[in-house]
Amino acid sequence: MIDSSINPAIEHIAMRLKTIPESPGVYQHLDSDGKVIYVGKARNLQRRVSSYFSHYDDKSPKIKMLVRSVRDIRVTVVATEVDALLLENSLIKRYQPRYNSMLKDDKTYPYLCITDEPYPRLLYTRRHGIKGQYFGPYPNGRILRELQDIIRQLFQYRTCNIMGNRPCMKHQIGLCGAPCAGLQSHEDYQSTIENIRRILKGDFGDIVEDMKRGMFDAAADLRFEEAEALKRKIHLLEEYQSRSTVVDTNVRDVDVVSILSDDRYAWVNMLRIKHGAIIYSINNEIRKQLDESDAEILSTVVPALHEQTQSTAREVILPVAVPDLPDDYLHQNTDPRGDRRKLLELSMRNVESYQKQCRHQRALTQGDAAPQAVRTLERLQQALQLPSMPMEIECFDNSNIQGAYPVAGMVRFTAGKPNRNEYRKFNIKTVEGPDDYASMAEVIYRRYKRLSDEGGRLPDLLIVDGGEGQMHVAREVIVDQLGLDIPIAGLAKDDRHRTNELLTFRQNTDSIGVVQLKPTDAVFHLLEQIQNEVHRFAITFHKDKRSRGTFRTSLTDIPGIGQKTAHDLLLRFGSVKQIGIQTLDDLAAAIGPSKARAVYDALHANQ
Repeated sequence: MIDSSINPAIEHIAMRLKTIPESPGVYQHLDSDGKVIYVGKARNLQRRVSSYFSHYDDKSPKIKMLVRSVRDIRVTVVATEVDALLLENSLIKRYQPRYNSMLKDDKTYPYLCITDEPYPRLLYTRRHGIKGQYFGPYPNGRILRELQDIIRQLFQYRTCNIMGNRPCMKHQIGLCGAPCAGLQSHEDYQSTIENIRRILKGDFGDIVEDMKRGMFDAAADLRFEEAEALKRKIHLLEEYQSRSTVVDTNVRDVDVVSILSDDRYAWVNMLRIKHGAIIYSINNEIRKQLDESDAEILSTVVPALHEQTQSTAREVILPVAVPDLPDDYLHQNTDPRGDRRKLLELSMRNVESYQKQCRHQRALTQGDAAPQAVRTLERLQQALQLPSMPMEIECFDNSNIQGAYPVAGMVRFTAGKPNRNEYRKFNIKTVEGPDDYASMAEVIYRRYKRLSDEGGRLPDLLIVDGGEGQMHVAREVIVDQLGLDIPIAGLAKDDRHRTNELLTFRQNTDSIGVVQLKPTDAVFHLLEQIQNEVHRFAITFHKDKRSRGTFRTSLTDIPGIGQKTAHDLLLRFGSVKQIGIQTLDDLAAAIGPSKARAVYDALHANQ
């Protein structure tokens, strides 16, 4: 037991500990102001709570801090471990204790709500102020939009705020059955709402079977138009279900939760699975408070997510066993096989992606990047319609003198700033003569082939210093040859060699459009900085190479012809091939008669 030098209230706490029963329940640690600073659950309250105040030297720094802050203890005895789990979750939400690791507030996530009215409506909302039944949250907007669209095509329901007494335009265009005018009975309307409720719960299979029976009955009664309408709805539901299904439909109702963590944060993904389809996926970042293990974090997160999503699953697939998660509340499957293994792997891929996203976002907002840089990158993301903020931007530029000394440079900007450790130089190896397209194709292929083979971090945006031709070359290499998904943009210059236009591929097409930017725009300044930097880097590399004389051609092998003469010839005529077709007089005009004769004879010796 600790002494008063560590916690001045230890005598009072010791008296409290003697009265705590060896029963399941929930305990609360309170500070000197009576504020709840930690909530926990236990199968044996006496044993768990007492453990905080013994073996102090073995505790982690954060646990020691908690122990020093506790001034009183409050316990609640419950009948079962399930009751303890539910009460703990409720108290954490109510008090939001300082030392508890908690899920982020989900108030920004959208929900669908079936209102509590005689003739309910289906509403999109981000708050719980409406009386009704909520479904969600839906962090994935695409799934929510698809659900809304399919429900609207399948069923007629009212959307008006106040019901009148005569049909409105929605009835005339087939979106509402007009219960306000008595054209749809209350019983039939409630049946429609119940079917919507079943779809939101993911029960597609049962609805399809009901519709098939209705279609066959209608056909038997010669109600062919009604049967055809049901057939179209069945096809619509089956098509949506086939697009949503990721494993066998026999996996009827499970939750899948995965976790990654470091010493400060944990990242959790939950997949909600019904009939083999993902109903929705939720990601959450959790700030660790007491150096909790993955299993300890999941012991709080799993029931919280289960309640938040109103899950009906009785099975949860997990990467690790979770303590204090009663089997009669949720059956843990920590060694999944077959389709369940695929679902856990899918959830792990989701949480890995989310972890990278959070780290990049934190680097932007808490690292070297200023808030202005964050806003600039957000605007660039919007301008190019990128799937994520372009945290990592790479840009390429070629440099040569009429095909001589061909090189290329690549710069990487991280969080809107040059990341010089990631700059790369390329000697052009396979291209002869001044062919910028072929040179660009070579260096892009070499760069991203190696990066993908080594599992390196691909950029969020690739910029080529050139126009439409360079962009098409880049896309052919990245998409057709390497099969990678890297957004591509181009920077074009005007006749004064100044940054003039930002080019991008139009959505899901090969056509290229111009993104309108003002010269005073911060995004324009960032792009101009990137273009100037890659041009400077490539030119500097090119000059260094020339000055070292590391480039050899067949000209420098000719006796009496040095680097300067070869440079002058290449600068004037473009390539060795072009020099070879010049007359002796043309060569003499460039380098003098004696050297011209040596070059002319050497290049025509084998002809």
